Amino acid sequence: MTRRVQILVALILTALWGAGIYAAHGYGHLRFLDRLEATLTDWRTQIRGVQRPPDLVTIVAIDDTVVKRGGSYPLPRADLARVVDTIVQFKPKVVAIDLLLVDRSAAIGDATLANTLATGPMVLAAAAIFPSASETVEPSSQGPLAVLPQAERFLLPLPAFADHAEVGVVNVATGQSGSPLSVPMLFRTHDKVELSFPLRVASRALDKPLTIAPDRLMLGDRAVPTDTDFALPITYYGPRRTIRTVSAQSIFDGTLDRATIENRIVVIGASVAGGGDFYPTPFDSLMPGVEVVSTAITHLVAGDGIVRDHRVRIADALAAILLPMLLVGLLAWRRSALGIMAAAAVMIAWAALNTLAFTHGVWLNAATTLAAAVPPVAIFAGVQLWAGGRRTQYLAAKSKSLARFQSPAVQGWLARDPNFLSKPVRQNAAVVFIDLSGFTALSERTDPDAIQEVLKAFHALIDKVAVDCGGTITGFLGDGAMILFGLPGAMPDDPARALKCAIDLHRSVERWIASLPPAIGDRLGFKIGAHFGEIVASRLGESHQHITATGDTVNVASRLMEVAAQNGARLALSDTLLDAADFHGDPDGILSGPLLARIRGRSGVVTVWFWRDQRGPGQAAVKAEVIG
Repeated sequence: MTRRVQILVALILTALWGAGIYAAHGYGHLRFLDRLEATLTDWRTQIRGVQRPPDLVTIVAIDDTVVKRGGSYPLPRADLARVVDTIVQFKPKVVAIDLLLVDRSAAIGDATLANTLATGPMVLAAAAIFPSASETVEPSSQGPLAVLPQAERFLLPLPAFADHAEVGVVNVATGQSGSPLSVPMLFRTHDKVELSFPLRVASRALDKPLTIAPDRLMLGDRAVPTDTDFALPITYYGPRRTIRTVSAQSIFDGTLDRATIENRIVVIGASVAGGGDFYPTPFDSLMPGVEVVSTAITHLVAGDGIVRDHRVRIADALAAILLPMLLVGLLAWRRSALGIMAAAAVMIAWAALNTLAFTHGVWLNAATTLAAAVPPVAIFAGVQLWAGGRRTQYLAAKSKSLARFQSPAVQGWLARDPNFLSKPVRQNAAVVFIDLSGFTALSERTDPDAIQEVLKAFHALIDKVAVDCGGTITGFLGDGAMILFGLPGAMPDDPARALKCAIDLHRSVERWIASLPPAIGDRLGFKIGAHFGEIVASRLGESHQHITATGDTVNVASRLMEVAAQNGARLALSDTLLDAADFHGDPDGILSGPLLARIRGRSGVVTVWFWRDQRGPGQAAVKAEVIG
């Protein structure tokens, strides 16, 4: 499978994963994402910070001060009637009572409250009773209203009260963290649909008709920005009492400021410790339910609620599919730190965009997108690392294999410049040839495995000496080798290193032959030739190339081995090499010569010197003509 096909498959699988995550969460599975989203929403709310709410609502709180005065909770109906009556006299737009008036009390108190409720625009709270702790059920086939929370029944105010007021369901929808994230605008039982308490209050305060369309709610000509299940997403302005709040005790004390009530929405609710509902929010560990409801009312009236409608859901779906694909594509585009940095930059940009959208009133889902992006990116990155490790091992093996055929210097040069010697180069270089004598005859009489071991040891010895001296073995010629000094570029000390290599080879091979069993060692000898001059270095071959050197210098170096053998020596050196190496002798070696020798295939003569190691075994006398 080609790399492009692998990347295409990875992108398709990533897209399918993102779509699957989004669909599964949309159908009510993967509930753990709701808890993550609640946590992320708290973070985004805290990043946005405290905001000044539109000054439309006043909360009249039945708080601890009121309870201490009255001595009991719930507040007696006669006292509640006094609170309502005082508020009505200050002419609010609407009075919303966030208290469940479902039980009978003292007859005189109930009658007093009922008469008071008839004096002004009132909305009373009702409660939906659900069959379980969950406030949602599986949607049925009842059209757009099938997505509404379905209750077993509604707990309504006493008829004596309800006859003088409108009624709305006060339940809120809490997330996995317990924090209210939205308020359902509509509730249903098997036979009826009820409006929520905030929606009733907002409709009365705005004095505009409410229209329930299949996909939206309309207050007059303004759409209510609800979610796809007709729930109003809420985002908190700040900690408790950020929305204007006064104690009901100010009414009993006669200190209530008319300006806090007149022409405003007034919500009466409990904030007494141990009474009423309290919820955790991003700013408070405990916020009274009346402030949560007042937040929803403010959103509806001011139109400043956070948007999480079907268009946002489409954006969430696209993000869940496209963001993981983009991240995987970036990792595939650059399988290096650059790709990781690019992917990280995209993630940071997405997080910033998500947070910015939230602060500007658009609630893009973060948890679903993360669940869609993190696993495929982590898996792909892991596969990339694994493949990179395998590739590194492969390249290391290739490099090790290449090192067996090329010197470290040439190997490094080829890595830096793949076109090295693609065109022939003419330059000066030193060339050393070495060859075993008697090896062919020995091969005919010796076990092939033993011969193979002998040849392997001989090659290893040549390789070590050549590498130590900085030479390049351009090729093993059966029982011999050619070593070149001058690649990847000519150096001033090439002749000196070639001379040292020839002498070291002489000593090493001599000792090695002496260490072999007599049946083998007595039949082997060796000869070495070394010369310095101009060569032509190039790469030969097509699919399998090798570096080689040609020219008169190579030919002379090779023929010097014959000259050495003909004169009973093992190492023949040209005077050109000795002069270029600035050789002044070796205290442990003997240099004999010079000899004017004719080289086969070359006109003229070559001045040759012969070297032997005076520490080694005795050699035959050198038959050389000394030129005085």
